[in-house]
Amino acid sequence: MQPELLLPVGNTESFYAALEGGADAVYFGLRNFNARGRAKNFAPNQMQSLIKEAGKNNLKTYLTLNTLIKNSELSTLLDTLYMISQTGITALIIQDLGVLYILKNFFPKFPYQASTQMGIHNSAGTEFARQNGFERVILARELTFSELQEISRKSQVQLEIFAHGALCYSFSGMCLFSSYLGGMSANRGLCRQPCRRIFSAGNKAEYFFSLKDNQQIELIPQLAALNISSIKIEGRMKSAEYVYQTARAYRMAIDDPAKIEKAKKILNFDLGRQKTSYFLGGNVSHSITDDPFTGNLIGTIDSIETNGFTFKTEHRLEIGNRVRVQPQNGKNSSAIKIKNDNFTTLSPQRAEDSETTYKIDTETGDYQAGDNIFLAGLGQKKFSSKFALTGKKLQLRMPEQRKNNILQKIGSQKIPTTEQLFLRINHLDWLRKIFFDKFDFLILNLTKNEWQQLDLRSAFLQKILHKIIVQLPKFIPENDLDFYRNMTAKLTKMGVSHFMLSHISQKQLFSSSHKVAFCSSENVYVLNDIAVQFLKEEQIKFYIYPFENDFPNLLQGKDRKGIVPLYFYPELFYSRLPALQDGQKFQDDKNTYQKLVRDGITCIIPDIPVSLLQYRHKLQEKGFRRFLLDLSYEKPSQNTFNRLLKKFHSSSAEQPGTQFNFKMGLQ
Repeated sequence: MQPELLLPVGNTESFYAALEGGADAVYFGLRNFNARGRAKNFAPNQMQSLIKEAGKNNLKTYLTLNTLIKNSELSTLLDTLYMISQTGITALIIQDLGVLYILKNFFPKFPYQASTQMGIHNSAGTEFARQNGFERVILARELTFSELQEISRKSQVQLEIFAHGALCYSFSGMCLFSSYLGGMSANRGLCRQPCRRIFSAGNKAEYFFSLKDNQQIELIPQLAALNISSIKIEGRMKSAEYVYQTARAYRMAIDDPAKIEKAKKILNFDLGRQKTSYFLGGNVSHSITDDPFTGNLIGTIDSIETNGFTFKTEHRLEIGNRVRVQPQNGKNSSAIKIKNDNFTTLSPQRAEDSETTYKIDTETGDYQAGDNIFLAGLGQKKFSSKFALTGKKLQLRMPEQRKNNILQKIGSQKIPTTEQLFLRINHLDWLRKIFFDKFDFLILNLTKNEWQQLDLRSAFLQKILHKIIVQLPKFIPENDLDFYRNMTAKLTKMGVSHFMLSHISQKQLFSSSHKVAFCSSENVYVLNDIAVQFLKEEQIKFYIYPFENDFPNLLQGKDRKGIVPLYFYPELFYSRLPALQDGQKFQDDKNTYQKLVRDGITCIIPDIPVSLLQYRHKLQEKGFRRFLLDLSYEKPSQNTFNRLLKKFHSSSAEQPGTQFNFKMGLQ
């Protein structure tokens, strides 16, 4: 059975481009709650017209509602879901556990799929999805082909993979860098693309984290043989011509694998970045690009004229094309549309030249000889920019009584009776530096090697076993699932009773015979009261609020039982891809960062911690009683432990330190 070909639609032109290119399905977003907040997206009446037009052409339609939801947005979220439930949309694509809870309990007939933002990357994740009613999982992009084979063999839910388009350096759903740089959260659709920035390390200033574009067209026959349900193209912020070209190419490859080489030639004009087969293709050694910009490089500026510039290229330019001038300093890129009145073809310098010299007239741009010229758009094929506005009129708001009934059933305003302090360490050397009578729980976040070294049968550790919480990693590759199943079973037999999940699906690693208490890390997002409700019904005893949270969002929720992180080094990038040297520091124009590797995962952390210790008393006044001091990435030191403990009790600031989004706000 052929896989579905799924195309991105960021505007009306892209919809018609996908249709004409041969898509089986399209995915798109409304103007809120979707992970491409900077795309044009669609108003409700446009959505209705899109669905109706898609129905005429047997196109499936998937609506992305795949951002994390703040407490202040819950009322609007319910209105949005109520409005969507009146449409004929094929399925919703979601990330937030609160949205999952609402769909399961209040819109039970509505189909939904797990966004790649949920970070599902193994068969434990796909089984969790199946048990929670997901019809499809959009898998993480960092999987190898052998991992995909194994996941496909074990899974009883539809699988979808990204086959083409832009790649993030960090695992989707596990990137905090954009949020750290100014509150624009990648998990809320507002990513500022920090991986496309120039950073400095030593004497180098480079794009250390900018990835080439994903291209898996050569693997289409193998993916079809794995019964992958959907082949997805990234690009809701891309042009209609990109959608058309990629649709044509992948349609050709799916329908007739003998034409893959011909299809690849079409993709030469997707006008994206250089291409990589990434992990699926088995070679990531050249996945980083030194040119993060899109378009095909066709030449450089030869000379600057009074009203423009000249350049030579082997590419034949035509009216309607767009070129982009990229200055050599990597900044202030600008695009120019070629028109009759700004474009002149000059004679080649010699008859035998294969290049043609062109002159472009422009009054804008601070250009210099040597600046790169990219072909940024063909502009030769036009697509309709308007829908015939048809379809039934939607009720945009849920009836207030129904909405209030839902919101009143969710959440609790109970305040914990006692204060509890949680300490987290990620190195065994800390065990000799801390005093166990000074805190209530110790979260151990160790590497595989350290877990194998640790002997919990020692008299010292047996005494404090009731305080230990064993944390599982955010990424567990398919081949490591048995290691962690065996490890947790062994630790349970030794008397460990608390385990912290870094992905909600990790409950699948425990036998029903294991009598343990589950906790969840900050990576299991509880940004709103409904997500908290989901965790409570999953029997999660303790849960850490997200690192990128803000104070107003905490106060706007009913919940007061979560653990508030007061001191930590956030993992800004969490990636399977190497970069820089281990322990190497690098800078942007404001901050210094450090690259570290743990169990093969690249972690990028800021050089100074996030410290919210000064807010402890204010948080207590508002009813919060559980707090976290995360000493991960701190050098083990008794002085550091004592100093931070003292500042915790006195509610005083640690310097140097930042406040992340806590005060300025999460966008």
